[in-house]
Amino acid sequence: MEGLLEQFGVTAGTRVLLVDDNPKLCRMVKEYLEPLGYEVSLSHNGTDGLEKALHGEFHAILLDVMLPGIDGFEVLKRLRVKSAVPVLMLTGRGEGPDRIAGLELGADDYIPKTYSPRELLARLRAVIRRSILTAAQSRSVPQPAIVAGDVRVEPETRTAFFQQQLLTLTPTEFDLLLSLARDWGRVKSREQLLLEVAERDFDAFDRSIDMHISSLRRKLGDHPKMPRLIVTVRSVGYMLQKPEAGPPQ
Repeated sequence: MEGLLEQFGVTAGTRVLLVDDNPKLCRMVKEYLEPLGYEVSLSHNGTDGLEKALHGEFHAILLDVMLPGIDGFEVLKRLRVKSAVPVLMLTGRGEGPDRIAGLELGADDYIPKTYSPRELLARLRAVIRRSILTAAQSRSVPQPAIVAGDVRVEPETRTAFFQQQLLTLTPTEFDLLLSLARDWGRVKSREQLLLEVAERDFDAFDRSIDMHISSLRRKLGDHPKMPRLIVTVRSVGYMLQKPEAGPPQ
């Protein structure tokens, strides 16, 4: 068992809360994750899920959007007032606005309910590992601020500013901006960003990076169709553009 846990990058006792009103799905997820070293607690409505999330010590939360009582968006909103625990949203909806809403409220990632068990495991591992890495970095050698034009990113405190105004970013948005700022003026491919920020393999059909970039642009006041800061380089990826640079080709 120890070898299996090491293979999946999980230590025994990793605690996960699954909030979903589908008992069959909850049972399947629990039966899949527990042999891999996870301790899975279940909740079937928003009110109870929020209570457990606030008072339990979990490494991550799997949160359905459509819940009885209060929905997943409201649970996330209230949770983020008091906790930065990684949250992976589960959504049966395919609409972009619903996904963006979760990211805006502080979700670390989202996954459609058509996910495979392996994809769920990969996403879950990614948000937990990123959370652990962030905590470790906060206790390590101080990291200098990165200034890229009007953008200032402070890895030490995980804060970011645009034109000296504090930005309210989700963990993933912060990591994306940090990655782009570190390579200011250079193109980062979607594959690179997925591996650096989400720590999972690139999937040609995975649009999560695009959703996070879109949300990040809005918070920077960047025009969605003619962005000046985070530009799309066709067939390649994204770049935090220097002021003197011309439009991407």
